[in-house]
Amino acid sequence: MRARHRAAGAGTAIVAVLVLGSAGGSWADDAATPSATAATPSATATPTAMGSVVVEPAPADDLAAAAAQRVEAMSTREQAASVVMGHIPTTDPGALKSYMQATGIGGFILMGANVPGDEATLRAVTAALTTDAAFPPVLAIDQEGGDVSRLPWDDFRSSVDLKNEAPAAAETAFAGRGALVGRAGIGVNFGIVADETDDPSSFIFRRALGTTPAASADRVAAAVTGESSAALSTLKHFPGHGAAPGDSHRGVPSTDMSKDQWLSGPAQPFRSGIDAGAPLLMFGHLAYTAVDARPATLSAEWHRIAREELGFDGVAVTDDLGMLEASGISSYSDPVANAVAALAAGNDLLLSVMFTSADSAPRIVDGIVAAVDAGTLPPERLREAATRVAQLRLQLAADGRGLLPCGDCPPVG
Repeated sequence: MRARHRAAGAGTAIVAVLVLGSAGGSWADDAATPSATAATPSATATPTAMGSVVVEPAPADDLAAAAAQRVEAMSTREQAASVVMGHIPTTDPGALKSYMQATGIGGFILMGANVPGDEATLRAVTAALTTDAAFPPVLAIDQEGGDVSRLPWDDFRSSVDLKNEAPAAAETAFAGRGALVGRAGIGVNFGIVADETDDPSSFIFRRALGTTPAASADRVAAAVTGESSAALSTLKHFPGHGAAPGDSHRGVPSTDMSKDQWLSGPAQPFRSGIDAGAPLLMFGHLAYTAVDARPATLSAEWHRIAREELGFDGVAVTDDLGMLEASGISSYSDPVANAVAALAAGNDLLLSVMFTSADSAPRIVDGIVAAVDAGTLPPERLREAATRVAQLRLQLAADGRGLLPCGDCPPVG
């Protein structure tokens, strides 16, 4: 994505937000952001004949080097905090700002309790969460549309009927959906369900974009393409719920499907979304016992498969770790132990919502530091995760997503 800014004096930028709908898209410039400067020192700013400036994000190699440099300067505790995505249920900007400043965590997931009744007020929420526009936190939301929709003003088509339409319809819908997410000041959408099933009784059926691997793969790739101009896409829930009966909100669904069967079936939508450029992959709390008896979230083997066999090189994020506690399985009753195990397995960003409070994230940070100090979590694994998250944050800044979106752009639609 290009983040476009019109020069408006030293230290000031006017942000252009891409507005997309079923009829196409246009750029609308508005809303000065006095505290914003160039998104990242690595980006290049090119004047145009009209006096505006186009900020071109730095090459990925430059962002990677800058991320590594940042992480090298962090203490172990700062690295640990940077890989935690927290949550508190409020829309109070003061409380949210204090939470982010006190914890130093690298991300925040906005749930329904964080979304006020209108888009303009939501911008105040995301502005409070963004304490540093040059190194913004990873702000994420579950905006699938349809059954899972945190933004009540999202009227774009959802998987409920997109699964029966041509892939172009998914591209259009997610272009609009991504624009809504971006307009709110949110950089990442946990919105593209790459699970596939033809079983209407499955809890994931209405949320899936296809009823066959091939059909789902086409729509997932289209959704990533559509959304990528305005929000960073996330594929979920790897390696795929469709083959594993049960709901991971209440247990750990499992299947004895072989790896070869998985590769020729449920893997296809994930491979397609990865090939389309999705920068985040969410690991689910489900087990393919022929590959690993553990849930994929806690499986080093599934992380290896994603990276070495599917070619994923982005940020691996857990599904809500509170769901492991909710499973009722005694070995998953300790939220801190779950977080450390998920990090050790290969996740880069640790997401917790269920059963959490304002002090949950600091307890997880303490647990990560203790594990590194005890030698049970390799420090290089923590650095690797922190570096991937740092690069994502620098990408958000380079794209202009750490800046406030335009305040009164025309509605998306």
